[in-house]
Amino acid sequence: MGKTKELSKDTIDKIVDLQKAGMSYRTIGNQPGKKATTVGAIIRKWKKFKMTVNLPPTGAPYKISPRGVSMILRKVRDQPRTTREDLVNDLKRAGTTVSTVTISITLHSHGLRSCSAHKVPLLKPAHVQAHLKFAKDHLDDPDEAWKKYRPKSTIPTEQHAGGNIMLWGCFSAKGTERLHRIEGRMDGAMYHEILGNNLLPSVRALKMGRGWVFQHDSDPKHTASATKEWLRKKHFKFLEWPSQSPDLNPIENLWRELKLRVAQRQPQNLKDLEKACIE
Repeated sequence: MGKTKELSKDTIDKIVDLQKAGMSYRTIGNQPGKKATTVGAIIRKWKKFKMTVNLPPTGAPYKISPRGVSMILRKVRDQPRTTREDLVNDLKRAGTTVSTVTISITLHSHGLRSCSAHKVPLLKPAHVQAHLKFAKDHLDDPDEAWKKYRPKSTIPTEQHAGGNIMLWGCFSAKGTERLHRIEGRMDGAMYHEILGNNLLPSVRALKMGRGWVFQHDSDPKHTASATKEWLRKKHFKFLEWPSQSPDLNPIENLWRELKLRVAQRQPQNLKDLEKACIE
């Protein structure tokens, strides 16, 4: 829509005076040098702001050239994690200085909105290959083969740091069992001792029977040859699965729930913290 042609203050004042005298927009507009549409715009402005001076234009002039707009849109689409600050610096190198607010307005006008990237496990090439091998190895397994790995037949375990204490715990679909506080730095020997003192008693307490399968993550202490040999000597069945696979690590949900419940208790010291975790 075209802008109203600016008129002198004397002309605008005269138009307002004529309208106050009862003259219609059309009658005023029929006078030389005046149009009814222009008269209407002036009168509406006067009624709204009660002044006849020309108002300054609203909003800042568009600072980014069409070429600059194309450049930042292309970068955002090619590299979604680009920040507004990155775009400001890109334009500055191209000779255009703008603020992050201008960047936001430009992106919004083209239907783009900012968002936070979803956090996902960091997968190195070795992880990707391990995941692919795991999938291929079990691709043709019958459904019956996976029954023994369902939650009711597994005991996922993990050590977990909670504030200034570290815990080892286990659970199955039949419930939670022993929670053990780890004193000092845990090594392979300590891990074997924790399993020996807590895992089998937990299995018995949960009445798991003979078909249970042991699951722990790919921490180096868990995957060490000594640990695997220890498990074999104890005749424990365990599920081997690739690292960086949180979907196969259900105990993380349990630790999260424990954190929330302990936080509500607001423990004042380590003893209170340990007590809150156990309870």
